[in-house]
Amino acid sequence: MSAPAQSWHARLAELGIRLPAVAAPVAAYVPAIRSGSLVFTSGQLPFVDGGLRRTGKVGGSVDIEAAAADAKVCALNALAAIDDLVGLDSVARIVRVVGYVASAEGFTGQPRVVNGASEFLGKIFGEAGQHARSAVGVAELPLGAPVEVELTVELR
Repeated sequence: MSAPAQSWHARLAELGIRLPAVAAPVAAYVPAIRSGSLVFTSGQLPFVDGGLRRTGKVGGSVDIEAAAADAKVCALNALAAIDDLVGLDSVARIVRVVGYVASAEGFTGQPRVVNGASEFLGKIFGEAGQHARSAVGVAELPLGAPVEVELTVELR
């Protein structure tokens, strides 16, 4: 895949987006790790300024639109972890997105929630943001978060 016409940092600035500080791990893991030409992030929660934006289950106390916005924040936090490890401008493409959605009983809209992350990545990376994806409903997530997102990216 060829290099972007501009850097990913320049694209973020153009969109008015600032990368946050890397979220501190809440257990025994690192935010991101490189293996060969791939970087894998740990699952990122929707932390803003060190705290969760909200807690609860989607389809219960959290609506789909709020959860999709949280998925976008998770993706942004994952990009911050990648930037801290290897520099965002070394990313060639987004390979895979996995989203976990804390789901109320009977809720089946997980793909719509994870679209918050996918569409955000597409806005930043364009064609290089097209990715494989899983959107998984779960009973509970760490700290009561409604959504968690992890990324796999390929480096140049």
